[in-house]
Amino acid sequence: MAHWLRIVIALGFASAATAAAAQTYPSKPITIIVPAAPGGVTDSLGRTLAQRFTEAWGQQVIVENKPGANNQIAAEYVAKSVADGHTLFIGPEVTFVVNPSLYTRLAYDPVNDFAPITGLVTINHALIVNPSLPVDSVKDLLALAKAKPGELNYGTFGVGSSGHLNMELLQALAGVKFQPVHYKGATPALTDVMAGHIQMMFISVGSAVPQWKAGKVKLIAVGAPQRMPLLPEAPTVAESGLGGYEAVSWFGLLAPAGTPRAIVDKVNGEVRRIFADPEFRKSFLDRQYFQSIVGSPEELAAYLKSEEQKWSKVIRDAKVKAE
Repeated sequence: MAHWLRIVIALGFASAATAAAAQTYPSKPITIIVPAAPGGVTDSLGRTLAQRFTEAWGQQVIVENKPGANNQIAAEYVAKSVADGHTLFIGPEVTFVVNPSLYTRLAYDPVNDFAPITGLVTINHALIVNPSLPVDSVKDLLALAKAKPGELNYGTFGVGSSGHLNMELLQALAGVKFQPVHYKGATPALTDVMAGHIQMMFISVGSAVPQWKAGKVKLIAVGAPQRMPLLPEAPTVAESGLGGYEAVSWFGLLAPAGTPRAIVDKVNGEVRRIFADPEFRKSFLDRQYFQSIVGSPEELAAYLKSEEQKWSKVIRDAKVKAE
């Protein structure tokens, strides 16, 4: 009896300590790790959250950029950080659902090294082509690809990037083959599409629309599951006969495994409050054509699992390997 009493008392103290930690959190500056260079979507998400967290909690929140190795450098750093909620991670889908199939060994465990907090945003991609390409729809493009097998090329922002795998999925569903040209980022690939050095690519809608409106590219479809309310004139790829096709990328917020649930819940609640703000939606989400996927930690964990199953098959069937 005394043994069980000691266990109950110990658990009580642990529970009280966890609750107290959440009440005093954050007790020092928070670092949000971004696995990309400054200036991109991931960095923008990190800096926006950092500003909002700082305002809400009165504690400095900074962004630290750790690009490289297809997100592995940043992910390993977070995985080895103290699990007290003062190190957070903006995790793109590549980190958790692509890299496990792309590499035989990883510097981190995508399942056991992280505590999911919440999904953040989904970014629909647009299929754009150089204006000189004689196509105005996905059906036109697929017909041209079948007439000229292997002659059309497309740009990616790296092996295993969303721009790469979304095109691999399109090819698999449509039974066509394009030639990939891999770049070190989306911007140089977009520049070469506009210049006519490559013929097409998938890129975020927010990046595509300004160039489309300026007449520098054709936007022939978006990868959203339905037509986008902010861009209703753009047809979806699925409308062209490829039912169920989606071309998206997404981001979640995570912490090192072992972070107390009370702290995870506190961060989750603040993110929900931020994303529910109409001004935030208008000035940040809508302006960049982002769609919120904020939810519970369990929902993010389930999403990670389902996405890994989906993309592992695409990678395996396309025989994609890391360079």
